[in-house]
Amino acid sequence: MIYRYIESPVGQLLLAGDGDGLKTIGFPQGSGRVTVDAGWELASDCFADARAQLREYFDGKRRHFELKLAPMGTRFQLAVLAALQTIPHGETRSYRDIAEQIGRPRAVRAVGAANGRNPLPIVIPCHRVIGADGSLTGFGGGLEAKRFLLQLEGVALPETRQGSLF
Repeated sequence: MIYRYIESPVGQLLLAGDGDGLKTIGFPQGSGRVTVDAGWELASDCFADARAQLREYFDGKRRHFELKLAPMGTRFQLAVLAALQTIPHGETRSYRDIAEQIGRPRAVRAVGAANGRNPLPIVIPCHRVIGADGSLTGFGGGLEAKRFLLQLEGVALPETRQGSLF
């Protein structure tokens, strides 16, 4: 695999993949942190299209990504990832919504687990999945990054007495 790092408002992101396409976007912290394997090759000029499209997204100029993606996972996980890609920019869905969309309405927890294993966050918008009660739930880049991404997209988030979600 080849990889590079790019700067973003949510920290330095790791982009990795191969000739099949982009396979991984890793955050600098949280459960979405990706460690470079010994066999990976740093290539600072790779994934120029992903870098440009992510920059446009963070600048508020892009709502949909047009990248060659090559996520890996089970058939179920890939079905969840496909469903995530149908969530429009600026909208959210619950885990139950996704479970129903893929025809597995009782698999809400499994959908949550597959969502949490999304190898291509931001581009495959797992940040758009929230709790059924409207609350923010886990995110590989941390809840602050999730909050930032949703606010960037214009999603109105609930506030607590202190003026924040937590």
